Amino acid sequence: MAGGEGETTLEYTPTWVVAVVCTAIVVISLAVERFIHHIGKVLKKKNQKPLYEALQKIKEELMLLGFISLLLTVFQDRINRICISESLSKTMLPCKLEDSHSSTTSHLQTFFLHRHLLAESSSSSSYCQQKGKVPLLSTTALHHLHIFIFVLAVTHVTFCVLTILFGGVKIRQWKHWEDSIHRRLSDPEEGSDSKFISVHDHAFIRDHFLGVGQDSAVLGWLHSFFKQFYASVTKSDYTTLRLGFIMTHCKGNPKFNFHKYMIRALEADFKKVVGISWYLWLFVVIFLMLNVAGWHTYFWIAFIPFILLLAVGTKLEHIITQLAHEVAEKHVAVEGDLVVKPSDDHFWFNKPKIVLILIHIILFQNAFEIAFFFWIWVQYGFDSCIMGQVRYIIPRLIIGVFIQFLCSYSTLPLYAIVTQMGSYYKKAIFDEHVQEGLVEWAQKARKKKELRMTGIGSGQGGPREASPAAVQLADVATKQTAVEDHKAGEIVRLSGSI
Repeated sequence: MAGGEGETTLEYTPTWVVAVVCTAIVVISLAVERFIHHIGKVLKKKNQKPLYEALQKIKEELMLLGFISLLLTVFQDRINRICISESLSKTMLPCKLEDSHSSTTSHLQTFFLHRHLLAESSSSSSYCQQKGKVPLLSTTALHHLHIFIFVLAVTHVTFCVLTILFGGVKIRQWKHWEDSIHRRLSDPEEGSDSKFISVHDHAFIRDHFLGVGQDSAVLGWLHSFFKQFYASVTKSDYTTLRLGFIMTHCKGNPKFNFHKYMIRALEADFKKVVGISWYLWLFVVIFLMLNVAGWHTYFWIAFIPFILLLAVGTKLEHIITQLAHEVAEKHVAVEGDLVVKPSDDHFWFNKPKIVLILIHIILFQNAFEIAFFFWIWVQYGFDSCIMGQVRYIIPRLIIGVFIQFLCSYSTLPLYAIVTQMGSYYKKAIFDEHVQEGLVEWAQKARKKKELRMTGIGSGQGGPREASPAAVQLADVATKQTAVEDHKAGEIVRLSGSI
């Protein structure tokens, strides 16, 4: 009648209980699915394709979590039947064994510490005990691990959404700068005013070239480090970087809406940040393994995203400083507005996308820290030995909150504008219908070339020699298609860069 010690199997469970539980699970699942579907319809209706794709990425993560849940459930018994020696089960514990007898009841249930003493079903326990060993992982431990993976994924997605929302609020405050530029360009009197002005009279140069850091590289980096905490992007920064982008990539359109393009590019990058890549899962595995009693691993790893965030913010500020130095060192006076020259050379390894990868790592590691803290608190209590001492807990929480705040209000807005200073523009420069049209045109051009080359090849293998007029016509068509294909390749290359 019972499976194990007092455990009732499905054979002897009332049918109404099974029906009620299944109904609750199905209703909750369908409600979540329809809610996500409704959000997707709203985003598509508002032509928010980047955010819609980010939502699809979240659905992929939920599907991955469901697959992980299925694997843990299906292979639960097999995992429980993997036996190891008792001495091996006592190595690299998160809690010291001598502390276990003085702990609370909830603490005694800590799965890392008492795997071989837990009251399980104990077909698996007795199976290993017959061999003089203990199970590799108890059923309770497996269940807790399952919950932690789910909490981690939800926390990461939540933190990413909050970062984008708060960062977007900061970036949207720059819209009045964009509007003022458009008004000035629409004014014929101000638009025709192009006097020669000393480079040092420009606010952009005064902020980044004159004074601190002018003659010392070290002081320049220090200035960039501290500037990320206050006025990370000023009006002169926005105006100058905007003009530099337009003069490089769309010189014939001075009224180009740079702010709108920047928002679209940031939304497109969001779908990359919200996912959990394989190297992030590897990070989780490594630090779960290093959570050994006395090492205070989770205290020290809190400094990894903290240091990375400060390094990224400093680098982005220093790129603006480098652009100012380039202009100030080459020119004494300029006619009209100051123009900087965007280039990939200013970024780490000449790749602006590395900054996005680092922000992805920062957000995930911070989410990991916060998720682990709340998971331990709810699962085992605040006094659990895995939680650690208060003097280690408080700094971790302060660092986590600081990272979330600084990333939202400083680093992310900096990233949004400074990464446009690369050698190539992003495909977000085109509207959605233009992007689709260009991709379709490029595909047709390439397909046309392939068909043309196939036709020429089959004609050359025929029994009759083609006439000179036909050969000339084929050559012209091939050259025209090659030109079209080259243009399509250039557009795809430029729009798909970074």
